[in-house]
Amino acid sequence: MPENASGLRPASDAPGEISEVRTLDDVRAVRVDPKTRFYSAQHEEIRRGLTTDIYFVRTREILDKLHLGRTPVVGEIFPRKPGILAGVGEVLHLLKGKQVKVWSVPEGGEFAPKDVVMRIEGPYEEFGMFETTILGFLASSSGWATAARQVKEAAGDKQVICFGARHVHPAVAPVMERAAVIGGVDGASCILAAKILGREPLGTVPHAIFLIVGDTVRVAKAYDELMPPDAARIVLVDTFKDEAEEALRVAEALGKHLAGVRLDTPGERGGVTADLVAEVRARLDQAGYNHVKIFVSGGLYPDKIRELAAAGAHAFGVGSFISQAPPIDMTLDLKEVAGKPIAKRGRIPGRIHNEKLELVMG
Repeated sequence: MPENASGLRPASDAPGEISEVRTLDDVRAVRVDPKTRFYSAQHEEIRRGLTTDIYFVRTREILDKLHLGRTPVVGEIFPRKPGILAGVGEVLHLLKGKQVKVWSVPEGGEFAPKDVVMRIEGPYEEFGMFETTILGFLASSSGWATAARQVKEAAGDKQVICFGARHVHPAVAPVMERAAVIGGVDGASCILAAKILGREPLGTVPHAIFLIVGDTVRVAKAYDELMPPDAARIVLVDTFKDEAEEALRVAEALGKHLAGVRLDTPGERGGVTADLVAEVRARLDQAGYNHVKIFVSGGLYPDKIRELAAAGAHAFGVGSFISQAPPIDMTLDLKEVAGKPIAKRGRIPGRIHNEKLELVMG
């Protein structure tokens, strides 16, 4: 029987079926050439269990030898701090086809410390080895979703777009930006994240095109002429000249076609301040361009968003505050074994009630 790319023998010749790691010999058989791949895990590698901690493989091998791998258990997952749940869909995708039932708090739902956010019931070998993976799905996405909720609450009814893809490994960029939308922001700039959500990515053009072309107004006119009608005419105005001056030049060039100007002034020039937003707003209004909105990006966080919104900003692009959010620690405990309530010392045996749990698999 041939080996696959990870060095594991397939479980069978059935199309699409993959082999999971069951023994230490399986682990030793894995061959990886770091010169021929990205360092991130491929989807099949995740499903095989190659991203789990080795002690779960040892556990699986021992339980198999003791003929206890099929022991029915109930596992419950709880967080260490409050937040917004995300990552449920990836857990369900991982467990698809397995003999388990899963209850979960809905994605986007709030949780408190030690709330049960997910319950898994079934033979231990069906999901036990994937504890590391399941907790990783939920911990990272929930951290990003929680930060996104804080940003959106600060912005209120004003638009927020996630611009965080450049701050994380590209393998997880769509995971992060999807989680941000689950948390409440209005859109994602990462193409794959938007497509996974069934949406179109949002964004215009970067400073690079202005530097290459050499003039903000020329870029604005080209954008208006060449981009499709559904692409919002929002133009960066901080590349060459005073932001208020450039905003007026662009507004005069595009007139009613101009939806907004974007301020992304670098920290070397003091960043985007409330005074700058207020001045640009006032000068646009005085010149009759009340329809032109002000979009702000660059180093934003909730308190600054509130300040800039009060000064006249209408929309925000937020990156590092969301992307750098720490994961929310998640723990999976076995609470029933062979139908009997059980738990390690310090934890309450048996299922812990949470009225927010919904049956999502099984």
